[in-house]
Amino acid sequence: MSFEIKSSMDTYDVIIVGSGAGGGMASKILSESGLSVAVVEAGSDFDPAMEEYRTQLRFPWESPRRGANTVRAFGDFDAAYGGWEIDGEPYTRKDGTEFDWFRSRMVGGRTNHWGRISLRFGPDDFKRRSIDGLGDDWPIGYEDVKPFYDRVDKIVGVFGSKEGMRNEPDGNFLPPPKPRLHEAAFTKAGKKINLPVIPSRVSVLTRPVNNERGACFFCAQCNRGCQVYGDFSAGTVLVKPAIKKGNVDLYTYAMVRKVTTNDKGDATGVSYVSKVDMKEYKLKARVVVLGASAGETARIMMNSASTQHPNGLSNSSGTLGRYLHDSTGASRSALMTDFIARDKYNEDGVGSLHVYTPWWLDNKKLDFPRGYHLEFGGGMRQPNYGFGFGMESMRKYMQDEFGKPRPNGGYGAGLKKDIRNIYGATVGIAGRGESVPQYDNYCEIDPTVVDKYGIPVLRFNYNWTDYEVKQAKHMQETFEEMFDSMGATVMGKKPGADTKYGLEAPGRIIHEVGTTRMGNDPKTSVLNKYSQAHECDNLFVVDAGPFVSQADKNPTWTILALSIRTSEYIVDQLKKKNIG
Repeated sequence: MSFEIKSSMDTYDVIIVGSGAGGGMASKILSESGLSVAVVEAGSDFDPAMEEYRTQLRFPWESPRRGANTVRAFGDFDAAYGGWEIDGEPYTRKDGTEFDWFRSRMVGGRTNHWGRISLRFGPDDFKRRSIDGLGDDWPIGYEDVKPFYDRVDKIVGVFGSKEGMRNEPDGNFLPPPKPRLHEAAFTKAGKKINLPVIPSRVSVLTRPVNNERGACFFCAQCNRGCQVYGDFSAGTVLVKPAIKKGNVDLYTYAMVRKVTTNDKGDATGVSYVSKVDMKEYKLKARVVVLGASAGETARIMMNSASTQHPNGLSNSSGTLGRYLHDSTGASRSALMTDFIARDKYNEDGVGSLHVYTPWWLDNKKLDFPRGYHLEFGGGMRQPNYGFGFGMESMRKYMQDEFGKPRPNGGYGAGLKKDIRNIYGATVGIAGRGESVPQYDNYCEIDPTVVDKYGIPVLRFNYNWTDYEVKQAKHMQETFEEMFDSMGATVMGKKPGADTKYGLEAPGRIIHEVGTTRMGNDPKTSVLNKYSQAHECDNLFVVDAGPFVSQADKNPTWTILALSIRTSEYIVDQLKKKNIG
């Protein structure tokens, strides 16, 4: 483990905590304005083009632990340093409730291993209370964010197709890749049941956009980190280029304890613990920007309590940590009998789905609010360790369903034949939906537990409501309708009420938002519409904490757009000498 402070400076114009989507974009915008910037990251450096980090295009047998997830959350070859459980960095849960908190500990954060599904929020997504009476409207609307979405499209690159769907806004798209065989089957089946299946919107370059990044070469291994930077990761596309241009110093293995403040309650910098020598250090700045993730940012602000901020930074409203919510998620698999023993050929494509289904129904006709989108899986990517395990249950399933006995047992030529026959014949659908924010879903500081750095940890309290359970039930019905339309046989028992219809535990989709939500009223919100703290005007938040609601879309594109908006507001306020 290496640790290097890139500068002897201890005072900057801006300190940014976190190097993911929000922090990464802030580092680009703020440094290009001429400000001196320190990016403080709790994890290690990471560059997938460097041999010491490279896992792309390596064979399964090169995996030191045969693909196990004992070191990395999704296996040896995934670009995810961190996970739901990190040694020495615990979190707790209150009153038997569920919440699984994913932390990334690397430059670029979660943008190194995400699905890169890059969806804009639509006009309705900012004004849900006005539509269904639940939750709250954002203090901003789509038209406020649209110019920044447009700029993210150009800075990062996203493929897709213009569909003219009002609440699924079109962007400045690169050409989308063609559907693979399983995706063509989903598209055809969707037409039969009036369910739209359209090209995905994914931040992968299907053609070059500048001389510093190559186009995708369709290895389907974006989750490993791209050597040619053909996919979007904040470290390779935003942070590292900003460092090369100057004005940015990177501090790694730096676990932020708190934002320091003066006797007026203004932010003066941060205090962090070095993970290398376990000593505490301080950095000073005119402005502090938190982009550590919705949970980690809330934790830092709560741990920054002082005489001027007795309940945590900008928390006189008592809403810091409140309204935490994650995307809903449920899934189902099926067997395409027409695909059994299909020809084998390279069908990799991009490392994400080529087609998807946006929300297509009217909630006024349903028994739950908000919506969800569908993500489709299948095909013949390069097998990893673990592929083919569970073939005994597959044999029994095929015998029960199709009368095809498999007498060879779980070894030898018979096992190899069965694996080859089934390879490429299984398909899956996952639903990802919007939950309704609840005041009583929150994180707080555990009064008795600290991590190995002596920093008090978060305690979560979270329960799904009937809204989310009913949505998951509807997902399962949609999955079965789609599988039936495409002639696939659903595998396994249909999840019922006892399992909340297969609804994943909160936190498992890794889309948590809220905790530092924005609003016009300081009595009910932590930040204003520019993500500036109501009670500490030189403190800003650029992760998903400011979100008032989630939408049925992945949050990253909105994090990036709002980070540009907030960063340019910071520059403007510094020029006007309103802050710093």
